Amino acid sequence: MIRKGSAEWKGSLKEGKGTVSLESGVLKDEQYSYKTRFENGNGTNPEELVGAAHAGCFSMQLSAFLTEDGYEPNQVATTSEITFEDGEITKSHLILTADVPGIDKDKFDKIANKAKESCPLSKLLKAEITLEYDLK
Repeated sequence: MIRKGSAEWKGSLKEGKGTVSLESGVLKDEQYSYKTRFENGNGTNPEELVGAAHAGCFSMQLSAFLTEDGYEPNQVATTSEITFEDGEITKSHLILTADVPGIDKDKFDKIANKAKESCPLSKLLKAEITLEYDLK
């Protein structure tokens, strides 16, 4: 399986601008710029896209591991806070809320941490990955 994302940039770093698109078409020609990455401009940036991808990957991996262990999650909701400093992504902090009937905290903790280490995007990132959660 190969998935594609693309980007185009025009101009200098601070005055230029670009667009990002996904092969699926869900994101098409979405604007990004110096301001959207380093300030608070309108548009997206690479770090928030990585954060969304990591949150989605982790949520799916957690759901798979829970199901393998006989638990059916009602909901798994994850946010990834990406830290970008000194020109590199140094951390992805996963913030999870999960509704998993019948599971105790110790078992959930073991499965959630296994998912944190095992999801393909966690393996790709060369950054510290931390996890906090609220289990309902």
